[in-house]
Parts: sequence; C-alpha cells; structure tokens
Amino acid sequence: MTTRKIHLGIAVLITSSLLVSATFAAPDIHNDDHRIQDRHFETERHGDRDGSMRTERNEVRDHRDYRDQERIYKERGYRYDTRYHHNRYYPPRGYILKTLPRNYRVIPYRGSNYYYYSGIWYRRAGVSFSVVFPPVGIVVPVLPPYYTTVWVGTTPYYYADGVYYVWRPTTSAYEVVEAPGDSDVVVEPAVSQELYVYPKEGQNAEQTAKDRYECYRWAVDQAGFDPTQPGGNVSEGQHEGKLGDYRRAVTACLEGRGYSVK
Repeated sequence: MTTRKIHLGIAVLITSSLLVSATFAAPDIHNDDHRIQDRHFETERHGDRDGSMRTERNEVRDHRDYRDQERIYKERGYRYDTRYHHNRYYPPRGYILKTLPRNYRVIPYRGSNYYYYSGIWYRRAGVSFSVVFPPVGIVVPVLPPYYTTVWVGTTPYYYADGVYYVWRPTTSAYEVVEAPGDSDVVVEPAVSQELYVYPKEGQNAEQTAKDRYECYRWAVDQAGFDPTQPGGNVSEGQHEGKLGDYRRAVTACLEGRGYSVK
C-alpha cells in the first residue's frame, strides 16, 4: 500500500470519528426543558442548597434565573396557568419530548401507562412522549410540588395545570376528578403555612413534596389544626394557639427527615 493511500485512509477514519462524535454530542432541546423545569422547581421550592439564610445577592441571582426561565417558557409556547391565582408555567397539551424527565412515575390505568412528573402528565407518542390531560379516575401517591387548594362544600380539591385532585383515604392516594362547577368552588386563602424548606441531604423535588405532605398529615393529627381547611377547621378563639402548635409540629417532623426549616 502506498504512503498516499495510508494517509487517505487515516483521514477518512478521523473524519468518520468526528462525525460520529458530533452526532452523539448534539444537544437535545427537549432535555433542556427538564433541566430548566427542575431548576425552576428547586429555586422556588428550596432556595439555597446549604440551608443558609437568603442574601440580597441570592435574591438577585434567583430573580435573574427566573426571568431567563420565563423567557424560555414563552419562546417554547408554555402556558401560564392563572386559574385560582395558581400562576405557574406548564407545557401545553400535545407538547412533544424525546425523553421523560428524571424521577418520573409510571401510572398504569386501564391497560395503558401514563407518566407523571411534577404535575405534568405524559403518554407515549411513537418514539417520543406527549403532554396529555390525565383521565378522570387515575390516582397518584403525591401531589405536584405546587398546587392550589379550593373547596367544594367541605371537601378540599387540589388544583394544578387544569387538573383537580381529591384525597382518597381508602387508597391513600390522590384521584383525578371531574372539574367542579365554578359556582360550587370557594376560593379562600388557606392559613399561611409558608415554610422555607431546604433539603440538606440531596432530596429532590418529588421526595420533598412527599415528605412535606406526610409531615403535614402528622402535624394535623398532633395539633388538631388543618391549614388546608377554612380557618384551620378550629374555632376563632383556638386559631392562633393551634396554628402555632401546627407549625412547631411540622417543623420538627421535617427537621427529623433531614431538612432545614425557616
């Protein structure tokens, strides 16, 4: 074999390797959706990773990050859900992703699999996944990281992204239910239970939501005060004392599970 042919063969091999590397290294804009949304949830939900008090620099940085995320959401056609002052961005129904986000849950229902992550529902669409509306009757073990509580009679409904969930004690899960009539819904601000919860052991958003719910249930049992019910479900004279008991109980529970609570 001549020296010229050897050099030509080497050049072809190098060119082929570069083309293959470029193919596998090509960015996936759909995965960017997951990274952006994960960061959005983590920034708003948890604040600083180390549990320290927020500084002015942190707040400026987070505001800048949120504005960048908001711009990307708008560019990609995300909807801003303002119903009941929910005020969150979600991908529209029919939005296509090549891969599912990390830590999704598979929810079987009537012979089909649905995929659930942070209040967003997906189904297979060929080799990709499409954002869909969940069927009435399907159940999930945890609520989305963000939800708005409304009341229909004495029953709390949990709302997110056009979907209504109701707690079912018999299955220890939340069931997707029909949307109530507007005239039946009472939108009453729940008693403030805003706690800044910082995961100290790397808990993700879904684990934090699960822990918060379980600690909420435990604190309700301990204090006899339910912040998801009008007036905490106690008399006006008991309100202040019971609210304090509830906050102390939920704080103790979360700290025991590896969170810093402010």
